[in-house]
Amino acid sequence: MSERTQPPLLARASVAEALPATAPPVRIVHLGLGAFSRSHQAWYTAHADDASEWGIAAYAGRSRDLADRLTAQDGLYTLIERGPEYDRFEVIGSVVRAHAGDDLESLLRDLAAPDTAVVTLTITETGYVSTPDGSPDLDHFGMARDLEVLRALGSDAAVEPTARPVTALGRLVLGLELRRRAGGPALALVSCDNLPDNGGRLRRGIEGLAAAAFPALPDWLADHVSFVSTSVDRITPRVEARDVAEVAAATGRLDEAPVIAEPFSDWVLSGEFPSGRPAWETAGATFVADLEPYEFRKLWMLNGAHSLLACAGLLRGHVSVAEAIADPECRSAVERLWDEDARNLPAGLGLDHYRDALLERFSNARIEHRLEQIAIDSLAKLRVRVAPVAERELGAGRTAEGCATVIAAWMAAIESGFCRADAAEREIADALASPNPREGLLGLLSAKLAADPVFAAKVECEFARIAAPAEVTAK
Repeated sequence: MSERTQPPLLARASVAEALPATAPPVRIVHLGLGAFSRSHQAWYTAHADDASEWGIAAYAGRSRDLADRLTAQDGLYTLIERGPEYDRFEVIGSVVRAHAGDDLESLLRDLAAPDTAVVTLTITETGYVSTPDGSPDLDHFGMARDLEVLRALGSDAAVEPTARPVTALGRLVLGLELRRRAGGPALALVSCDNLPDNGGRLRRGIEGLAAAAFPALPDWLADHVSFVSTSVDRITPRVEARDVAEVAAATGRLDEAPVIAEPFSDWVLSGEFPSGRPAWETAGATFVADLEPYEFRKLWMLNGAHSLLACAGLLRGHVSVAEAIADPECRSAVERLWDEDARNLPAGLGLDHYRDALLERFSNARIEHRLEQIAIDSLAKLRVRVAPVAERELGAGRTAEGCATVIAAWMAAIESGFCRADAAEREIADALASPNPREGLLGLLSAKLAADPVFAAKVECEFARIAAPAEVTAK
């Protein structure tokens, strides 16, 4: 354990107890340091009964700004739990070290460290740089370059300062290879991204890149690495300058890296932890043998509705989820989507209660979950949140009208100048420049849906209905 100085952000006495001066030892490495990881995985770790035994070394993505701000505060930050009527302030102390994304030396050292037992990831859908089946996309420039870098290291070569993988999977594979060479113990890799079978997708990406880069690594992975799938849920909006001021006013201390979250949180996990894990169940996490039903419930109903509200809401001049769900047109579209989602989920998931809870959460006007934030990388999101439900509905002989509305709203938002912040920007631009832009966009989303002329016509019909009355331009 390391000594931790008192930071300039202690919560008021009526909220959280004073944190111990000694930080927990680092036993978790996290890739993708951001607001969500701090409101969710770090929060569960801080609330576990054995929190004093599990510290996190967290690595940012591209930016070093957040890591620098957290480092100045010894990793401590305020979580603002924003309910419909009031805020609750709590200091979270599970992040022991925060690193910039380019701090490769520290990352490799942490991944190879024998005390590291768990690696968690929130790198977003696009961060996996994979093909639709989860294999590493070796046609992608970054992944192809990483493979060259990894191969150049050889089975015994030292890591040169200039040999730097740029993708998350490339860096993780290199860290696992160094752990193998050091004779390190087994560990669990835990994907916490909004992807179906996210643990399986991570496995296919890691194993595929490892097999192509290091001949001895795949066999070691089979015996020493587990891949855990999870379903994560906690709305975490972007922090504004006024939120920093609110923390200072409420607690009397300055915090340059607070995070906001709704009171609700959920975490369902499935998989093995060969070297142990925090007692996350004592903080409310659930461990199950079959994750898929919970995963699809969340992806389709929460995330799918979010994507719908983002696209349709932006077109109708709304800014936040709360504004959009209060619009009868948007609310009706969400209900139709949920009807289709529910038909493709098994019994026993409490869907009526889940829908009611979602409406309550969406309607919390004090959680300013901005639509423009949700709309980022919409193509990748709709591929897993909406297209699978549409394919199932069509396969059952139904019209998938609710899904068609989401897809049409996405197309209208793109053509109106919204939803352009997308990793697939080039492909989207090519589709828009084609003789039939909607046909091109639908093909990017799902080849199966694009091949169904009845569904394609339904999308066109919904597009005309959605786009015709709206005279909204991009803001």
